[in-house]
Amino acid sequence: MSVLWRPDIAPDHEPHAVKMLRGSLTDSVRGNRVVPIKFYYPDNHSVGVLPLIVWSHGLGGSIDGAAFISRFIAGHGYAVLHVQHAGTDSALWEGKDGHPWDIIKALTIPRSASLARFGDVPFVLDNIQEWFAQHPEIPAIDFKTVGMSGHSFGAMTTQVLCGQQFPDEQGILQDYSDSRFKAGILYSPVPAFHLTGELPDRIYGGIDRPLFHMTGTDDSSPVEGFGYERRLAVYDYSHKAEKMLLVLKDGDHMIYNGSRGKLGQNPNRAKHEAIIKIASLAYWDGKLKGDKAAANWLTGGAFGTYLNGDGEFKHDQ
Repeated sequence: MSVLWRPDIAPDHEPHAVKMLRGSLTDSVRGNRVVPIKFYYPDNHSVGVLPLIVWSHGLGGSIDGAAFISRFIAGHGYAVLHVQHAGTDSALWEGKDGHPWDIIKALTIPRSASLARFGDVPFVLDNIQEWFAQHPEIPAIDFKTVGMSGHSFGAMTTQVLCGQQFPDEQGILQDYSDSRFKAGILYSPVPAFHLTGELPDRIYGGIDRPLFHMTGTDDSSPVEGFGYERRLAVYDYSHKAEKMLLVLKDGDHMIYNGSRGKLGQNPNRAKHEAIIKIASLAYWDGKLKGDKAAANWLTGGAFGTYLNGDGEFKHDQ
């Protein structure tokens, strides 16, 4: 694999110790809706003001997903905030007989639950500073430098908050975007073909923030069953902003979450997780810290060399 953009960067190295805090915020405007949060941060005030990255879980998930990514990113000088969404979280299956995936497949998720999760993230951003003020051990946060990310349904949440149109409860496409996000990462992007009959250009054409799409050749949907090729629609039909695409060879749906669900062991797991961590850090360093070396490494050909046949990378400005 090729040399990275700085000699101190390695997938198994975090220069700062990472701490984690849990809590919740209550939205009195939305019926006292409780939004659990989990916050990763470097235990080092000398790192300066931290860019903030929000992470949203997939259907049936929780704030505990994707810890391997968030710990690594926080260890390199970022604040990472996980948000949990009632109505589409692990409460759908916890305490019930059967495997979580089977339970979720048998459910009908109301449109209101999807719309509620899109409201959770702006609510948290609007109110998190007071929570941070209660924890003086947290380094300073730069609320003008914010990125959005998520896995599966969390990727859909990222797409919507970055400009993708989404049908309301009457089936009419609406804009739920939030201008505070500078860029985003989609871990297993989700197409909207099963939600609306509108043309793809109408659905995805509003995406106006840079997005890094990550999927894999085995990234089929555990619920709908479509293959990874359907996920590429989000990339193909968004044209307003810079976009990148990583397709991991033999990468499956759960490789981004750090858990396996009903999937068997993946012999490429360690290798794939290393690629995901490095690619994510290079992207955030370029987009949120203005690191030109990281941006050039990612898009100038070195990342393709780093992949060494374990994936394909595309970049369109």
